[in-house]
Amino acid sequence: MSAVIEIAGLRKSFTSLRHGRRIALDGFDMLVEAGQVHGFLGPNGSGKTTTLRTLLGLVRPDFGRMALFGEPTPQRLPAVAPRFGAIVESPQFFGNFTGWRTLYLLAVAGGVPRNRVDEVLEQVGLRDRGDERVRTYSLGMRQRLAVASALLKGPELLILDEPANGLDPAGIREMRDLMRDLAAAGVTVLVSSHILAEIEQICDHVTIISQGRRVAAGPVEEVLAGFDHGEFRVRVADQDRAVEVLTAAGLTVSRLPDQLVVGGVEDPARLSQLLGEQDLWVRELTPLTPDLESAFLELTGTRPVPGVPRQVDESTLPGPTGDDPLAVTVTADDQTDEGAHR
Repeated sequence: MSAVIEIAGLRKSFTSLRHGRRIALDGFDMLVEAGQVHGFLGPNGSGKTTTLRTLLGLVRPDFGRMALFGEPTPQRLPAVAPRFGAIVESPQFFGNFTGWRTLYLLAVAGGVPRNRVDEVLEQVGLRDRGDERVRTYSLGMRQRLAVASALLKGPELLILDEPANGLDPAGIREMRDLMRDLAAAGVTVLVSSHILAEIEQICDHVTIISQGRRVAAGPVEEVLAGFDHGEFRVRVADQDRAVEVLTAAGLTVSRLPDQLVVGGVEDPARLSQLLGEQDLWVRELTPLTPDLESAFLELTGTRPVPGVPRQVDESTLPGPTGDDPLAVTVTADDQTDEGAHR
């Protein structure tokens, strides 16, 4: 498969008078191949939006190599711009314009046929609200309009930053179905979201970022496989005796109020046999398979601690990334204040 997005050794720092220098990206790498629905995950402040803004030419990197469809960016960005659509953070629209007029003006500016306006309004569920002014739209409706604007060109690549922001449950499901339909039609989708259950349902690959560095990447099932510790939930009437039997067999046992969590299990039938031989009959034997949320919290070190408010930027810092190829170098004269990019 050919690479649609390539990022290698991307570095970006911001400088402000109040806080000094802050490193937003510290040698970040990402690869998205054609046809993938690729989830881009990370805690608040980890560098996700900075990565997307840099890739789209909205922020200048300090160092690194980036390419879209094999073309280096930002140098060749105008050549590939017609091939992708993107929404980053919260797009802004003129409140006095209707949704239809907003998309029509974007279509004219981009050389897109007028009939695409009605098509994308239908796709995102705004067919009957296109004649209303944007200022009357709810947050979810504005988000739908933003997605519609990204779809206008019929892109080969769709980059969505928090596309479910403000959507109701039905809207979230519709957005999920839309991304699946686009992927089935051959569109590559890069989606950044904090709704990890949704990412797990629609994405086949993920990249996880923490403090500006990549901490995990690959097919979703492979990332989760690294957190499968062979654990099972076991319910029996006599927990005390069950703990003794299983511990004596060399298994790790964690006792909870109404269940046992048994780790290191290679064959669940062995669990039933061990307990059955002692007249301990199993009422429940359920594998505890890892999910994307638990893997994310462990990889980024952001698992909540009761009674201790976690601060933004309190996440895991991965080890050194080594020497990365540097294709872009920015001098001190090119540095800009952090506030200029907010």
